[in-house]
Amino acid sequence: MLLDKVVAWFMQHGVLDTSMRTLAAGVGTSNRMLNYHFGSREQLLTAVIERVCEAERQALERFVDEASDPMEAGARYWSHIADTAEVFAPLFYELSSHAMYRKPYAETLRTVLTDAWLSGFTQAFERITTPDRAARLARLCLAMGRGVLFDMALTGDRAAADAAIKDFTELVRREVDHS
Repeated sequence: MLLDKVVAWFMQHGVLDTSMRTLAAGVGTSNRMLNYHFGSREQLLTAVIERVCEAERQALERFVDEASDPMEAGARYWSHIADTAEVFAPLFYELSSHAMYRKPYAETLRTVLTDAWLSGFTQAFERITTPDRAARLARLCLAMGRGVLFDMALTGDRAAADAAIKDFTELVRREVDHS
């Protein structure tokens, strides 16, 4: 419950250099309670990263399991991501920068952003192509999705982002069908 409030607060306000006192006031608790539950700011950020990433991993897994066509699973996952991008994308990219700077509390994010997502996309593509090719397509789709999400987060242009994903999906489908 408290972690959900913290995640929601960060999604609305960002992490930046937020102190535990500021966060505590924002979520209606005390600095002492945050320290009791999480230990430190770094441990709190670790918990936030794990919560957000696990929810997204589960969503991707669900879409892959429900769709026999990996392009359909990808389209459904894109819709899910795009629908939540206004609040999710800024937090996602901010915490990604923490991982890029190799902050210890963001190590989980580094792993999830590579392994979990690539694993889900690779699993979907293995239904229609070889394992090596599935892995390459998974990385390509992940990179494209991140780029379009970043563009949409900056511009707010959902229609252009959806069109780019649709065009890219058609390119991948043609590539897979013609091999």
